[in-house]
Amino acid sequence: MKEMVLLGDEALAMGAIDAGISAAYGYPGTPSTEIIEFLEKFTKQEIPEGKENPADIKVAWCANEKTAYETALGTSFVGKRVLVTMKHVGLNVAADPFVNSALLKIGGGFVLAVADDPGMHSSQDEQDSRFYADFAKIICLEPRNQQETYEMTIKAFELSERFNIPVMIRLVTRLAHSRAAVIPGKRLPQNELKKAEDPRKWMLLPALARQNWDSLLGRQKDFLEFTEDWEGNSLEINYANKGVGVITTGLGRNYFEENLSEFPEKPSHLHINAYPIPEEKVRKLCGQVSKVIFLEEGAPFVEKRLRGLMPPGVYVAGKMDGQVPPTGELNPDNIRPALGLSVRETLAVEEDLPGRPPQLCQGCPHADTYAALNEAREAYDNSIVTSDIGCYALGALPPYKAIETIVCMGASVGMARGAADAGFHPVVGVLGDSTFLHSGVTGLIDAVSGNADMTLVILDNSTVAMTGCQQTVLNSAQIDGVVKGVGVDPSHIREMIPLKKHHEENVKIFREEMDYKGVSVIIARRECIVNMKKKKSSGGVA
Repeated sequence: MKEMVLLGDEALAMGAIDAGISAAYGYPGTPSTEIIEFLEKFTKQEIPEGKENPADIKVAWCANEKTAYETALGTSFVGKRVLVTMKHVGLNVAADPFVNSALLKIGGGFVLAVADDPGMHSSQDEQDSRFYADFAKIICLEPRNQQETYEMTIKAFELSERFNIPVMIRLVTRLAHSRAAVIPGKRLPQNELKKAEDPRKWMLLPALARQNWDSLLGRQKDFLEFTEDWEGNSLEINYANKGVGVITTGLGRNYFEENLSEFPEKPSHLHINAYPIPEEKVRKLCGQVSKVIFLEEGAPFVEKRLRGLMPPGVYVAGKMDGQVPPTGELNPDNIRPALGLSVRETLAVEEDLPGRPPQLCQGCPHADTYAALNEAREAYDNSIVTSDIGCYALGALPPYKAIETIVCMGASVGMARGAADAGFHPVVGVLGDSTFLHSGVTGLIDAVSGNADMTLVILDNSTVAMTGCQQTVLNSAQIDGVVKGVGVDPSHIREMIPLKKHHEENVKIFREEMDYKGVSVIIARRECIVNMKKKKSSGGVA
C-alpha cells in the first residue's frame, strides 16, 4: 500500500477504517478531535456520482461523550465494528456506560480511543486513562508511534471480538499531534448485520449482571495470558549487566532509546504497550537487576502496581520518588538524571520575554458579551459568575475578568443553582452553545425544578469553536426550543446580539434578568469570527 504521512490521531482513524468499522462517534476534545475529523474527510472523498458515502461508514459528533459511547454500543449490539473517541476528561462523562460495558458480551468489535494530555496543554487535569481500563478490567493498548498506532487499532478490534469486551487505545498529546510515515495494509470487509444472539448478555439486571461480572473476572487470566505472550510487551535481558533494568511504556521507550548509545552497557529493558501488566516478564527482569527505572508518560500507573512485585534488594526509581518528573511530559533530556546520565548542556534562553497568554480572537462575540455583563454587574455590591471549559473560559483573563469559576463541562449551571439556593444574589452562569447541549441542559432542568434565582447566559457562536469549529449537534436556532421545553418562562428567555452598537441595550437585558426572581436565560447570539472565515474560504461550508 502507498505510504501515508499521518498524525497519530489520523493513523488511529486509518487503522479503524482498515479494520472494517461501520461507524464512529465522538465528542470533540483536544487532543482527540482529529480522529473523527479524518474519518469525516475520508467518507466524503472520491464520492461517485449518486453516492454519499463510498466507505459506508457512519461518522458523527454527538451531544457528549456518554451519548457517543451509548450510540456506539448500539452499533456493536447489531454485530458491526465501531469506534468511539474522546479525550481523557471526556471519559469521566462516559464512565457510566464505559464501566458497565465491560460486563456485556460485545459482538461487533468495540474500540474506545482516548487521548490523554500530559502537561495539560489543553485540559484541566492530567488524568491517566489506563486507570479507567484497569478499573473496568479490560485490555488497554498503548502505542508509541504512528505505525504502531495504525497496527494496534486493527489488533484492538480483533481482541474485542475475541474476548467480547470493549478495548481501549490510549494516545497522548505528543503522539496524537505529531506526524510520521505510515504504511497501511489490506482493508478488511465490514461485519454482517446481526443482532446479539443472547440479549441477556446485554441486560445488566442485578441477577444477570452478577453472572456477567463473574464471567469477566474469570476471563482476566485470558487477558493476562495475551499480554504475557504479546510481542509488543518485549523483554530484552542483558545478563552481563546486573545493575540497571528499565521498564518503559508508550513514548517512554522512544526517549529511553534516544539515550541508549550513552550507556557503557545496555540495560535490560521491558517495554509494555498492552495491559494488564505482564507480571511474569516483570519478575524475569527484576530477577536479573538491582535497580529498576520506570519511564511512563502520564501517571506512575505501572510503577505503583509493580512496587509490590519487586524482590527484596531491588531499588525502584521513577515518578513516585521524584527521580522522573512526576508531572508534565517526559522527553529525552528530563529522564537522563534517573538513568544516571549527565544533564545535557543547553543554550541559554532569554528569561524576561513577555508572556503570551491565550486570548479571545479579535472580533470574538464573547468579548462584547463580557463587556456588557461586567457593566451590568457594577449595579450590584457583589455578584457571582460561574463558567465552564471552552473559548469563553478566556473571559477569566484580563481585560475581561468576567468569570470566577471554571471546573468542567456544564458545571457553570449547577454551581450557579447551588450558589442561588444558598441565598446569594445575583448569580450568573455562562457557557457556550455546544457545552449547553453537552451537559448544561440537565443542570438547567434542575434549576427550573428548584425555581432557582439565577440567570444562565448561553454564548451561541454557532460552532464548537475551541476544538476547531466542528458543527454543533443541533442548529443554533433550536436552542430556544430546548430552553422553552425544559420549562423556562418564555418571557424570561431573552436574546441579545453581542455587538458594540447594542452595548447599552445588552446591559439593560442583563440587569433586568439578573433582577428577576427565578430562572432566566439569555442567549447571546453571534457567529464565531473564525468559523465565518472558514466558511468564506471553503465556499460557504464550515
